Amino acid sequence: MIKATNLTKDYGEQRAVDIPELIIPDGTILGLVGNNGAGKTTLFRLLLDLIKATDGEVGLSLSDNSELLNPAKCEDWKHFVGAYVNEGFLIDFLSAEEYFLFVGKVNEIPEETVKATVEQYTEFLTDEIIGAGKLIRDLSAGNRQKVGIVSALLAQPKIVILDEPFNFLDPSSQNKLKKLLIDYHEKTGATLLVSSHNLTHTVDISTHVALMEKGKIISFIDNIDGAANKQLDEYFS
Repeated sequence: MIKATNLTKDYGEQRAVDIPELIIPDGTILGLVGNNGAGKTTLFRLLLDLIKATDGEVGLSLSDNSELLNPAKCEDWKHFVGAYVNEGFLIDFLSAEEYFLFVGKVNEIPEETVKATVEQYTEFLTDEIIGAGKLIRDLSAGNRQKVGIVSALLAQPKIVILDEPFNFLDPSSQNKLKKLLIDYHEKTGATLLVSSHNLTHTVDISTHVALMEKGKIISFIDNIDGAANKQLDEYFS
């Protein structure tokens, strides 16, 4: 579960996030959509304790029945949360294989398990990344994005947060990513938060869609049979 209460973030006189309450139940795939400047990335950074809230708090838990942990007050939440927000998460002087092993070591995953897990994602990563002998900094933007996404899933976290994961990916890779995320959700029951400007992909994978504007969540849509499509089309048109 993810819960935010009276959560705000101010930059001077501008309020970037203003969320009285947000509850994301265990097992939800939440698509977070909104125009540029809506506050999506800021919200993700608050959830991951990458920036400090002006007010309010965040709670993360393994399940709806588990204790909520405040990322600003403890470290235990890191064991069940995986995230990729931008290239700052990567170590670009390593190869992809070296970086995956580094992430595995941080998460106390045996090397053999890391390699077996990465093997499951080779169709998505392709031989442009695996076995290519390239450093991450020498990969294309789309391939660096792929490395970040797979690294977020490496420890099989119960909460996954991905900011604009479809950015930089070609159409084939975007479709592979949709299938990858849906398969991951089905196998693990994890809670996924995905922000995207691509409304089609977001609606395709999400059980719920949150529409954010000017720091506020103005609509939380149950996406049964793609029901969010109509509301999003009306709003953005």
